[in-house]
Amino acid sequence: MSQTPRPRRPRPRTVVGCTLLVTALIAGVNACGSDGNPLAERPYDAADQIAFNGPSGDGKKADPDTPLEITAEDSDGRITDVTAVDASGRYVTGELSADGGRWHSTSPLAADAHYTVRVSTEDEDGAPGRKVFAFDTSRPTTKKRLTVKFGPKAGEYGVGQPVTAELNRAVKDKDQRAIVERSLRVESTPAVAGAWHWVDDKTIHYRPKEYWPARATIDVRSDLDGVRINDRLWGGKAKPLKLTTGDRVIAVTDAAAHSMTVYKNDEAIKQIPVTTGKPGFDTRNGVKVVLGKESFVRMRSSTVGIAEGSSESYDLPVYWATRVTWSGEYVHAAPWSVGSQGYANVSHGCTGMSTGNAEWFFNTVREGDVVQVVNSGGDMMAPFGNGFGDWNLEWPKWREGSALIAGTPDGPSPADQARLRPQSV
Repeated sequence: MSQTPRPRRPRPRTVVGCTLLVTALIAGVNACGSDGNPLAERPYDAADQIAFNGPSGDGKKADPDTPLEITAEDSDGRITDVTAVDASGRYVTGELSADGGRWHSTSPLAADAHYTVRVSTEDEDGAPGRKVFAFDTSRPTTKKRLTVKFGPKAGEYGVGQPVTAELNRAVKDKDQRAIVERSLRVESTPAVAGAWHWVDDKTIHYRPKEYWPARATIDVRSDLDGVRINDRLWGGKAKPLKLTTGDRVIAVTDAAAHSMTVYKNDEAIKQIPVTTGKPGFDTRNGVKVVLGKESFVRMRSSTVGIAEGSSESYDLPVYWATRVTWSGEYVHAAPWSVGSQGYANVSHGCTGMSTGNAEWFFNTVREGDVVQVVNSGGDMMAPFGNGFGDWNLEWPKWREGSALIAGTPDGPSPADQARLRPQSV
């Protein structure tokens, strides 16, 4: 049962020397080592010093909806640390009161799981105690499961590639979104702070504050399995995802200067004369992420709303096409406009260049690399819905899309904090 924390009285920390323990030694009690410090002793059994609100070993299972609570029963002792982990390695986050009298979980327990809890204590003299216990949680009472599919597929990507999570059911309630978000883990090496952003009720994107580091490893997993979302919905299993990043490749197109500069690991490696969208068909400004590459694509004006037979209609074979929006914006070979490349913007929104330059660009970039357009007369690239414009949201605005950290000071996400927090052995 739940315990009400009792007032804790201040107590002095005492270092006991061996001389003072002669009587205890005669009585056969193990005392201090050669340094006379009680902290050098093996931890005593703290079973009588703590209580918890879980089942007492009578075969009953704990309700996963009830937070785990550990209390100090002895007014002369205190809890110093609690580590709770299930059989799959998922840690339970929690808070310890300042006086060491009570610890309670702050993240939900999983259903149908086996937990091991390690509690560290100390008595009034600072001697350490330890208690390890285990319990099982009951099965969920509903068969509805919330599952998640991570994207993109495993592989190597550019430093601008967001992580996506597609849910099989809509989650609208903010508190329920927080439960889901808390259970989705993204860890990178090197480590960087990042955050989830709810695009809609079934779609969540994750990105760091800045682009991913070059040559990074990104591990994505879900701890939702067995977690209660609401009375009728529980988390299901999900396949983990592993991504890596390559070199930091960023292409910046200055539409006013009719030029693209390609940077690799912050060094300019090539400057390319280009043409972008003419007035009325201006290329979108902002950051776009490479979605894919097609060595040949047939481009028809009818697919972008230009009627056949009009003065602006076209039907062209296009080579070395690098896609940056789902609506049909590419970086591609445009041999018909070589005379304008570097001098004028004459395209219908794509970035055109010579065949040789387009082939070089095609072979240099990969999915997830960054293509940024500046100084165009076009609108800003939308953050969502037409590719990955995620980076066009400034970081404070991105954080507002999180159910966990919106409205809080900037800093590591809860997942980052849990990952960086040292765990007891």
